[in-house]
Amino acid sequence: MIMDDRQFFSIGQVQDQYLNPKTPKTPEKPLPTGENSFAQVLNKIQSGADNSSEALDTPVKFSKHAVNRLNDRNITLSQDQMIRLNQGKREAGEKGIHDSLILVDQLAFIVNVPNNTVVTAMDQTENKSNVFTNIDGAVIA
Repeated sequence: MIMDDRQFFSIGQVQDQYLNPKTPKTPEKPLPTGENSFAQVLNKIQSGADNSSEALDTPVKFSKHAVNRLNDRNITLSQDQMIRLNQGKREAGEKGIHDSLILVDQLAFIVNVPNNTVVTAMDQTENKSNVFTNIDGAVIA
């Protein structure tokens, strides 16, 4: 049996000696920095740039269902209400909301934010129960 004459004063020293041998470190390679590199995508997500302002500034469009609801309920939107609806959609997008209830005056809109689409619309006075489903956020514009 070969005896080692090194003395250890703690279990940590033994672990360092045998479990974590000191090997020369190879210099770390820098991450690729191309347009679609992992580092750039990660930075976009971390900085919240994933929701580009271009997509958030796109005006809402109305689904066929929403247009029918507006016509059936005799709802017309003023220019100011359209601006506020678009601003509400933008705020919802900035907060990461996917399907939002946006309230403008006495009007309620369900908006699919990523698609910039108003899914349905109603006058709040019509909805007696005031229950809205399948949304993950609300904006009062």
